[in-house]
Amino acid sequence: MLAASTQSISAELRHRFESAKRVLVLTGAGVSAESGVPTFRGGGNSAMWKGVPFDVISSATMVERDLQAVWEWFDYRRNLLAELQPNAAHFEIARWQNQFEQCTVVTQNVDGLHQKAGARDVIELHGSIWRARCISCNARYEIQLDKRRSELCIACGDRLRPDVVLFGEILPPGAFEVAAERASECEVCFVIGTSGIVYPAAGLPEIAKSAGAYLCEVNPELTPLSGLCDAVLTGKAGEVLPLLK
Repeated sequence: MLAASTQSISAELRHRFESAKRVLVLTGAGVSAESGVPTFRGGGNSAMWKGVPFDVISSATMVERDLQAVWEWFDYRRNLLAELQPNAAHFEIARWQNQFEQCTVVTQNVDGLHQKAGARDVIELHGSIWRARCISCNARYEIQLDKRRSELCIACGDRLRPDVVLFGEILPPGAFEVAAERASECEVCFVIGTSGIVYPAAGLPEIAKSAGAYLCEVNPELTPLSGLCDAVLTGKAGEVLPLLK
């Protein structure tokens, strides 16, 4: 399989990209992996944290059973992310927001690297590792590494939990609905660094395609979504996206 090059970017894609006014970008773990963000997934989800499987320590059930252990896990993950920087893909996507009349960035990632690269109004489908949320009133608080993380909600006094979507939970109210509306309006939709199989996020490219958008996938390997796309660029996003300039 050949990696994308200036020659493999079709004239049709270039024309669509240069003439578009409304663009939607859906990103997944592959974009963050290029910055060194670990996926914490071994074969068959076998990654472990202190003897607890990844999908257990990151579950809604674990919040109810042992919230302290969940916080230890997410504190560990934040410490890993602290020194990591956005890569060329993050910066290119952020630049697109100045290029197009409307460029909506929708991400399945929780690391905040899009915002760190300068992207604005990012729709975080799975929340953010840099926020805490009250388990009762849903008040949200930013988390900073140089300050002691609060244990209790200032508004109501109940406990705080990571503001991320865990296994067994649904997406936060409104996030997908806004993303779906933007998908139905966009002229070009990019699906970058994601397998395209995790719903409801995977439904966004389908919505865009059904509404007449030109669909482009950027991924090192083909995915179940590839057959639906008008263009498939194989390679790392940080190497491929700058070629569209």
